[in-house]
Order: sequence, then C-alpha cells, then structure tokens
Amino acid sequence: MGRYFGKRIGQAVIVLFLISLFTYLLTYLMPGDPVYAMLGGDITQEQYDIAYEQMNLGAPVWLRYLTWLGGFLTGDWGNSFKYSQPVTELIVRRLPVTMYLGIWSILISTVAGIVLGVVCGTHRGKAADSFVITLANLGAVMPAFWLAILGMYVFSLKLGWLPTHGFQMPTEGLAASIKMSILPVAALSVGSIGSTTRQMRSSMLDVIRQDYIRTARAKGLKESRVIWGHALRNAVLPVVTLTGMSFRTIVAGAVSIEQVFNIAGMGSLLINSILSKDVAVVQACIMIIAVVVVISNLVVDVCYGIVDPRIRIE
Repeated sequence: MGRYFGKRIGQAVIVLFLISLFTYLLTYLMPGDPVYAMLGGDITQEQYDIAYEQMNLGAPVWLRYLTWLGGFLTGDWGNSFKYSQPVTELIVRRLPVTMYLGIWSILISTVAGIVLGVVCGTHRGKAADSFVITLANLGAVMPAFWLAILGMYVFSLKLGWLPTHGFQMPTEGLAASIKMSILPVAALSVGSIGSTTRQMRSSMLDVIRQDYIRTARAKGLKESRVIWGHALRNAVLPVVTLTGMSFRTIVAGAVSIEQVFNIAGMGSLLINSILSKDVAVVQACIMIIAVVVVISNLVVDVCYGIVDPRIRIE
C-alpha cells in the first residue's frame, strides 16, 4: 500500500515540476520584449526600467526560474501590472469563490448522477430508464452558458425569484449567498449530472451481469443490498475517474458562467489576465490549476486503491 502511494506521489511531483518550468517559460513565448509585450509600447523609459528590474530580466534564465519557483513555494507570487497589487491578494479573494461554487457543483452532480445511473441500470428498458436517460443526454449536450442565460431569463427576469448577477460567500449573509449560488451551481451541474448518469448506467449494466451478483441473489439477499452493497462498489469506479477530472473546474472555473453572472472568480481572473498579458497572474493561476488537478488525480488513485485492492499491486 505504501509503495503504491509513494509511486503516485513521486509521479505527481515530477508533473508539477515540469508544469512549473513550462509555465515560467510563458514569459519568453510572447513576441518581442517581455516588458513591452505586457505594458505596451507607449511607456516611459522609467516605467520600462522599473518593470525590467521587477521581472529580473538581467539575470540568467535558470537563475530567474529558480528565484520564481522559490518565491512561488514561499507564497511570493509577484505583483500584477494590471491590478497594481500582489498576485497573492488577488488569488486569496478569487479562489474561494470559484472553489465554493465548483465543490457544490461536483457534490450535487456526483450524488445525483450515481443515484440516477443506478435507477436506470436496474430498470433498463422501462419508462423510468427512458425518461431519465433522455434528460441526461439533453443535459450533457447543452452548453453551460446557454443554461445560465435561460435560467437567468426565467427565474430572475420573469419570475424575479433569484438575482441576475453577483455572488457573496455564506459568511457575508447565508440567505443571499444561497440565492446567488443556485443559478451558477445549477448551470455548472446539469452537464456533469448527465455525463455521470450515463457513465453510471453503463457501468451498472456491466456489473449486474457478473457471476458474483447472481450468487448474491441466489443466496436470497435483498435486492437493495445486492445493488447498493455489492454492485455499486465496482460500478462506481469509472465515476470516480470522471469526478476526479471534474475537479479541474473547481479552480479554472467555468469562465462563461462567471462572465454571465458577473462573478469575480478564478476563471474570469485568468481570462482577463491573459488578454492584458499580465504574466505574473497567468503563471500563478496556471500553477494553482495544475496543483489542484494533480492532487485530485492523486486522490482518485488513492480511492481506486481503497475501492479495488487489486490496483495497489500495479
């Protein structure tokens, strides 16, 4: 068990190192002088010299990379030229918003998708199966931004039940936070619910045909125990992988959703920083996304090893 986890952790460290190297080299992928590329060509020589010094462009590339990596590991992520403040402060304000919405979306879509998938898999060909899988297929192909706009039109503009924009954390007011979260979380969750339901249904159909399920039924076990106690454990493995992949949205966020509802999250921060060539912010956002993705993949591997002990032998 320890060897299995150690191998996965070692792989994660190597991946993060390579991503950090490529992320830092973003500075040199921009055409022309990095300072002019970020600040434009109409800056004074004094502004150029200040930016040149802040970016430490006079030092060798390898030394600049090590300095940047050391600063990142210690929490010093540089300053934003666009926002004129430390990158750390920007991330601290934006990251919790996107993580809050993303985590709720993943929890809702995973639980709902598993339950609906089990229902479909155990009632194959019946009315419940046809109805749920039709809705799942529709949800999986509908663009999230279209659902967000539709939800805003119906529940905000027509019915007036929910706000049209903005977001605040529960600590700033629980009732208002819930109202502001419903539409964004729903728009983020619908597609994932559809994908998870289809995956769970397919996996459940394969598992319930296995010999050990027939044996469990032959022993006289209740059908609910056979399905939820025996079949579910093996059928849920592909869903674990799907859920792990969904964790990328926690930090990257659905940019379109944040734009529709005017939410100040990580997704909108990353897009605005890319458009304004704010390299320090882009580098920090990419690294945070990479860390979350690598950690989520590591958690998925650990869950696989717990659910199916045979995987630990690899």
